[in-house]
Amino acid sequence: MYNIVMLGSQGSGKGTQADRLAAKLGTPVIPVGQTLRAEVARGTGLGQAMAGYMDRGELAPSDMVYQVVADRMSEGDTLGGVVLDGYPRTLDQAEALDEMMTKLDRQISHVIYLEISKEEAIRRMSGRRVCSNPHCELNYHIEFNPPKKDPNRCDRCGSLLEQRKDDVPEAISRRLDTFMHETAPLVEFYGKRGILTKVSGEQPIEVVEKQIAQAVGLAG
Repeated sequence: MYNIVMLGSQGSGKGTQADRLAAKLGTPVIPVGQTLRAEVARGTGLGQAMAGYMDRGELAPSDMVYQVVADRMSEGDTLGGVVLDGYPRTLDQAEALDEMMTKLDRQISHVIYLEISKEEAIRRMSGRRVCSNPHCELNYHIEFNPPKKDPNRCDRCGSLLEQRKDDVPEAISRRLDTFMHETAPLVEFYGKRGILTKVSGEQPIEVVEKQIAQAVGLAG
């Protein structure tokens, strides 16, 4: 069974690659960032508690994120495997995920780490535009991947595109610094288990996709 963790800073392309890998495997993706934003948009108590952290470009507290992931992992479509995008992001979250997986009688099979420089991440994220529909949230880029129909609307659902409040250079820089401080140690954590593969996220999308497929034992 494939239970895969995608690691990488903002702008590394891990969301795109998680979707492509899950399609190959026939498993669902749990895009944790999108799931958290949906919780905020619904205005639940948990969502309201997380909103301030996310608006400041900070990580939501681990116990809140754990609850969101645990709820999703309890759903039946994850029984055959899952691709986790955006979780864990800290060592305490990784340890909590281990406990969660043990309770579910599963284990993490592969970890993919997409490497990208801070400068490239800022360039990519500053040009990112996201579908405003919380049920879609398809990503575009004004330079690399603009909409094919209307430059201001999503090709898939027709909703307006927007730049997130945390996709301005100052907020991006803070998020990247947070990533390096709190998330990069996961590379060592999973590397010691022999289940981590590093892939350069600065390569063409198709090249990255092929290398990830090979890393998990697929044809590519």
